[in-house]
Amino acid sequence: MIITEEFVELTTPYGPMRTHILRPVAAGKYPGIVFYSEIFQVTGPIRRTAALIAGHGYIVAMPEVYHEFCEPGEVFAYDQAGSDKGNALKTTKELASYDADTRAVLDHLKQRPDCTGELGALGICMGGHLAFRAAFEKDVRATACFYATDIHKGSLGKGMKDDSIARAREIEGELLMIWGRQDPHVPLEGRRKVQTLLDELNLRYNWVEVNGAHAFMRDEGARYDPELALRLYGAVLDLFHRRLGQGDR
Repeated sequence: MIITEEFVELTTPYGPMRTHILRPVAAGKYPGIVFYSEIFQVTGPIRRTAALIAGHGYIVAMPEVYHEFCEPGEVFAYDQAGSDKGNALKTTKELASYDADTRAVLDHLKQRPDCTGELGALGICMGGHLAFRAAFEKDVRATACFYATDIHKGSLGKGMKDDSIARAREIEGELLMIWGRQDPHVPLEGRRKVQTLLDELNLRYNWVEVNGAHAFMRDEGARYDPELALRLYGAVLDLFHRRLGQGDR
């Protein structure tokens, strides 16, 4: 499907938040997806992922996660300086602010005249963790997380003491958890800790581990694996089609 892009400014308790919206041009109603980026904000690779999802019949909303600290539209380079800045802000931002951002995006999607009201979440890296937290919301029916960092350590947000593991029991929708075995940010013991948690809570989930490094989905840089990316995007779309439907295009 042909897509179009727009921007909205959403109100949060922590200030205005610019949010990128990609949606089908064709008239009709479509499910909504909140899509959380890596620590580098809404970069070219993130936007291209959003375009791929939107082109299959979804309204994809990408909040600028560091809106309290950055000018609208600011992105960080995929280099050491960009990584340092993104990681520093990751543990400067209040955990409650991350959650308020999620609720603001979901509420915006639900009230849009072109949205069916069916909601999902998607995230990559830090965004995978944020998508996992978005699944705590009762109206999120499907969530896909790519190599979600810090869940096993509980270190997201200011103070580095998040409650994601404690709150996982609130998840009612279906999860798709995707990991790279060669990802040093989420080692084997970290992955097993998360998987054991999901089993103990008897959550509905699919678990995929592949031979890939951190950021193997990013179509920029030496770690990109196009074959894995193509296969796993298919798994994400299957989840969203099953759980959210495809709208009335």
